[in-house]
Amino acid sequence: MIVTLTPNPSHDRTVTLSAPLQRGAVQRADSVISQAGGKGVNISRASIAAGIPSIAVLPAPKDDPFVLELLAAGIDCRPVHHDGGALRVNITISEPDGTTTKLNSPGPTVSREVLVGLTEALRRRAASADWIVLAGSLPPGAPVEWYADLVATLRDSSARLAVDTSDAPLRALVDRLPGSAPHLMKPNGEELASFTGGDAELLESDPEAAAKAARTLVERGVDTVLATLGPHGAVLVTTDGAWHAQPPPTNVVSTVGAGDSSLFGYLLGDIQRRTPDQRLALAVAYGSAAAGLPGTTIPHPSQVRPELVSVRDLNLTLGG
Repeated sequence: MIVTLTPNPSHDRTVTLSAPLQRGAVQRADSVISQAGGKGVNISRASIAAGIPSIAVLPAPKDDPFVLELLAAGIDCRPVHHDGGALRVNITISEPDGTTTKLNSPGPTVSREVLVGLTEALRRRAASADWIVLAGSLPPGAPVEWYADLVATLRDSSARLAVDTSDAPLRALVDRLPGSAPHLMKPNGEELASFTGGDAELLESDPEAAAKAARTLVERGVDTVLATLGPHGAVLVTTDGAWHAQPPPTNVVSTVGAGDSSLFGYLLGDIQRRTPDQRLALAVAYGSAAAGLPGTTIPHPSQVRPELVSVRDLNLTLGG
């Protein structure tokens, strides 16, 4: 069972262009896709498609069209009532070469009562979960330390905790290590750079540099770090070692949701008791498959090819 939290869900609308985006011009779109989304929701979608039970926890009225869309898709959605206003709309502009431009709105302001309700919803389901995933941005009104607080609250449960966030909530989580250390963190190159002071482009293009940056989190109490590096694949760092996975050639259609798919691939490999290098291969295979699909489309297992992913040992050990 994978329980996901999406504290700032969004209606994801992807506009696909047939020509490069031109600022100030009038352009016709080839297509517009709208999906109920958010990082946690995307992981729940992938989980259901792979036959792994999942519960999506999020703030919304129970009769909101967003919730009804998830239920119609077979996703067990447990909304915590939130009357702060309409859910946000995020817009992605996708160009023919795979370049994506994202316009993310802030979302409605959340109250303390809603945050308490979300926390309790997670606590009630922790005993039956293999993983609890805290994912995405925080809505206005939530303190930047809320993810760190949630990890500290849930660490005593039997479920393992994964966090995928950025900006101030990520920095607050890192600042509170090891007391707020989740079992798994999934930064990208830019997010690694935000708290290590490294160069984001270097970290994304150099797997060994990324692994060394990720190792700082392991040294501070995080069990596992899965760092996604875009076209350069991903690195996995644990107390036992570090690995790099190179993705197969991919015709990139949209990178939106690829990181979420990668995180699910790792969780799936863990639930299936695969070895660390096999989990990494599955993570990169899921991310590559997602990048080849339009919008935030989540790949079906039949579209995922881990056997095409090349994994190598980086021979990186703690203290080395």
